[in-house]
Amino acid sequence: MNVMFLTASGLMVALALALVLWPLLRQAGRQTRRRGLIALAVLFVLGLPLASAGLYELVGNPAALNPGATEQPLTLDQAITKIKAQLDHDSADPNLWTLLGQAYGAKNEPALAANAFEHALKYRPDDADLLVAWAQADSLAQPQHMIVGEARARLERALAVDPTHQRGLWLLGISDFQLQRYSEAIAIWTRLLKLLPADSDVARGVAHQVELAARRGALQLTAAQTQVLSAATAGTKTPAAAGSSAPHLTVQVSLAPQLAQKLDPDSVLFVYARNPSGPSMPLAVARLPASALPVTVTLTDAMSMAQGPNLSSAQQVIIGARLSAHGQALPQPGDLEGSVGPIAVDRTQPISVVIDKVVGQ
Repeated sequence: MNVMFLTASGLMVALALALVLWPLLRQAGRQTRRRGLIALAVLFVLGLPLASAGLYELVGNPAALNPGATEQPLTLDQAITKIKAQLDHDSADPNLWTLLGQAYGAKNEPALAANAFEHALKYRPDDADLLVAWAQADSLAQPQHMIVGEARARLERALAVDPTHQRGLWLLGISDFQLQRYSEAIAIWTRLLKLLPADSDVARGVAHQVELAARRGALQLTAAQTQVLSAATAGTKTPAAAGSSAPHLTVQVSLAPQLAQKLDPDSVLFVYARNPSGPSMPLAVARLPASALPVTVTLTDAMSMAQGPNLSSAQQVIIGARLSAHGQALPQPGDLEGSVGPIAVDRTQPISVVIDKVVGQ
């Protein structure tokens, strides 16, 4: 086997798959930054060795198709033609259908790839790799690249078969993120982080997405999730793990007794910090169910709403808490709220906030 050809073939398939996956990365990229996109691309390479190995054996090495042939490189079109010729003689071979799907995927024809994987699934309905491959191809064939409906159902089925399927976990997390189910995305990606090498580029990329989901959903990570995140980003200095010098504001929130009857049990509690002299966008925010009251929350740089301003960017902050009956980030008439401040961001003592006012009254 020609080592130079093997290397070139691997690079060709990697490049082709990168082009195929780019639309999906763009979908995630509408709500993230370039650094996140790079990390996502790295993660997808996790599935490349297994996905391309069979394709190379049958396509990159013509001898696998014709033992008497002279070994030479094939184009993707030639590879597809040869696989189809094999299928004409054996249309019930799931391996050939899988290779055809991989070849169409590398050629950036996801609809045809999904169709080929569909044929393979007829013979291997519980193959986790095939279920994930079909879901990925199907999403790429959709106008908005959404992972919903049958694609999501097949991802869930794949993970029922193999709970440790890394690409399946990643794509299901993307589906949750697309559907703005940020808490579920965090839970799925935390499961994935536990399977990845600590302090690797891939782990850091997934950790970045977890932080982004927490910001988008104004969610506070649990202690267990924070621990997994810290392990994934060990050795990387980020606002979320910058050390003891980063602000950690402990906020104790309670509801004034006179407002107890006005509390809607389905309300959402927002606990936030904002710059007293800056824009109204919070520098840090946590989102919890109203049933959590009374509650203690720790606000950190990892809970900023977007890349840029965070607790470390201010010297003093207003600490507030608001109960929203409709779960809206912006204050609405009838919401219950309370605030204190200005408070120094380097404060270490707990800060007490009592929700004692009604917005609009």
